[in-house]
Amino acid sequence: MAVEITDANFEQLVMKSDKPVLVDFWAEWCGPCRMVSPLVEEVAQEFEGRAIVGKVNVDSNPTVSAKFGIRNIPTILFIKGGEVKDKQVGATTKNVLSEKLSKLL
Repeated sequence: MAVEITDANFEQLVMKSDKPVLVDFWAEWCGPCRMVSPLVEEVAQEFEGRAIVGKVNVDSNPTVSAKFGIRNIPTILFIKGGEVKDKQVGATTKNVLSEKLSKLL
Protein backbone atom coordinates (compact mmCIF):
# COMPACT_ATOMS: atom_id res chain seq x y z
CA MET A 1 0.00 0.00 0.00
CA ALA A 2 1.20 3.51 -0.82
CA VAL A 3 2.57 5.48 2.13
CA GLU A 4 0.96 8.77 3.14
CA ILE A 5 3.63 11.43 2.74
CA THR A 6 3.17 14.79 4.45
CA ASP A 7 5.02 18.07 4.90
CA ALA A 8 6.16 16.69 8.28
CA ASN A 9 7.58 13.33 7.12
CA PHE A 10 8.70 14.18 3.56
CA GLU A 11 12.35 14.80 4.41
CA GLN A 12 12.69 11.51 6.31
CA LEU A 13 10.63 9.25 4.00
CA VAL A 14 11.68 10.67 0.63
CA MET A 15 14.82 12.77 0.70
CA LYS A 16 16.75 10.51 3.12
CA SER A 17 15.52 7.22 1.64
CA ASP A 18 18.14 4.72 0.53
CA LYS A 19 15.59 3.33 -1.95
CA PRO A 20 14.06 4.98 -5.02
CA VAL A 21 10.81 6.80 -4.26
CA LEU A 22 7.70 7.38 -6.38
CA VAL A 23 5.71 10.35 -5.04
CA ASP A 24 2.18 10.91 -6.34
CA PHE A 25 0.95 14.49 -5.82
CA TRP A 26 -2.86 14.36 -5.87
CA ALA A 27 -6.12 15.79 -4.51
CA GLU A 28 -9.52 14.25 -3.75
CA TRP A 29 -11.36 16.56 -6.15
CA CYS A 30 -9.07 15.69 -9.10
CA GLY A 31 -10.62 13.26 -11.62
CA PRO A 32 -7.36 12.18 -13.30
CA CYS A 33 -5.86 11.66 -9.82
CA ARG A 34 -8.64 9.19 -9.02
CA MET A 35 -7.85 7.34 -12.27
CA VAL A 36 -4.14 7.08 -11.44
CA SER A 37 -4.57 6.20 -7.74
CA PRO A 38 -5.32 2.46 -8.19
CA LEU A 39 -2.31 2.18 -10.53
CA VAL A 40 -0.07 3.78 -7.91
CA GLU A 41 -1.36 1.22 -5.38
CA GLU A 42 -0.56 -1.65 -7.80
CA VAL A 43 2.96 -0.28 -8.32
CA ALA A 44 3.36 -0.03 -4.52
CA GLN A 45 2.59 -3.76 -4.21
CA GLU A 46 4.80 -4.67 -7.17
CA PHE A 47 7.83 -2.81 -5.78
CA GLU A 48 7.29 -3.57 -2.09
CA GLY A 49 10.65 -3.86 -0.32
CA ARG A 50 12.54 -2.48 -3.32
CA ALA A 51 11.16 1.07 -3.53
CA ILE A 52 8.95 3.45 -1.60
CA VAL A 53 5.67 4.49 -3.19
CA GLY A 54 3.85 7.35 -1.55
CA LYS A 55 1.13 9.93 -2.01
CA VAL A 56 1.06 13.62 -1.10
CA ASN A 57 -2.33 15.32 -0.82
CA VAL A 58 -1.56 18.78 -2.23
CA ASP A 59 -4.45 20.40 -0.33
CA SER A 60 -3.19 19.37 3.10
CA ASN A 61 0.57 19.56 2.33
CA PRO A 62 1.21 22.90 0.62
CA THR A 63 4.85 23.24 1.73
CA VAL A 64 6.22 20.18 -0.06
CA SER A 65 3.97 20.82 -3.07
CA ALA A 66 5.35 24.36 -3.39
CA LYS A 67 8.94 23.15 -2.89
CA PHE A 68 8.68 21.08 -6.06
CA GLY A 69 6.58 23.62 -7.98
CA ILE A 70 3.61 21.28 -8.34
CA ARG A 71 1.13 23.20 -10.51
CA ASN A 72 -0.76 20.40 -12.24
CA ILE A 73 -2.00 17.17 -10.71
CA PRO A 74 -1.54 14.35 -10.80
CA THR A 75 2.21 14.92 -10.87
CA ILE A 76 4.38 11.93 -10.06
CA LEU A 77 8.01 12.47 -9.14
CA PHE A 78 10.64 9.74 -9.19
CA ILE A 79 13.30 10.55 -6.59
CA LYS A 80 16.56 8.79 -5.79
CA GLY A 81 19.29 9.98 -3.47
CA GLY A 82 17.32 13.12 -2.67
CA GLU A 83 17.18 14.19 -6.34
CA VAL A 84 14.27 14.22 -8.78
CA LYS A 85 15.32 11.82 -11.53
CA ASP A 86 12.09 11.73 -13.56
CA LYS A 87 8.59 13.21 -13.64
CA GLN A 88 5.17 12.26 -15.01
CA VAL A 89 2.41 14.87 -15.27
CA GLY A 90 -1.19 13.87 -15.92
CA ALA A 91 -2.92 10.52 -16.16
CA THR A 92 -0.74 7.65 -17.33
CA THR A 93 -0.53 3.86 -17.40
CA LYS A 94 0.84 1.43 -14.82
CA ASN A 95 3.50 0.33 -17.33
CA VAL A 96 4.90 3.86 -17.58
CA LEU A 97 5.10 4.15 -13.79
CA SER A 98 6.70 0.72 -13.40
CA GLU A 99 9.27 1.37 -16.15
CA LYS A 100 10.32 4.73 -14.73
CA LEU A 101 10.65 3.30 -11.21
CA SER A 102 12.52 0.21 -12.47
CA LYS A 103 15.18 2.43 -14.04
CA LEU A 104 16.05 3.74 -10.58
CA LEU A 105 16.54 0.34 -8.92
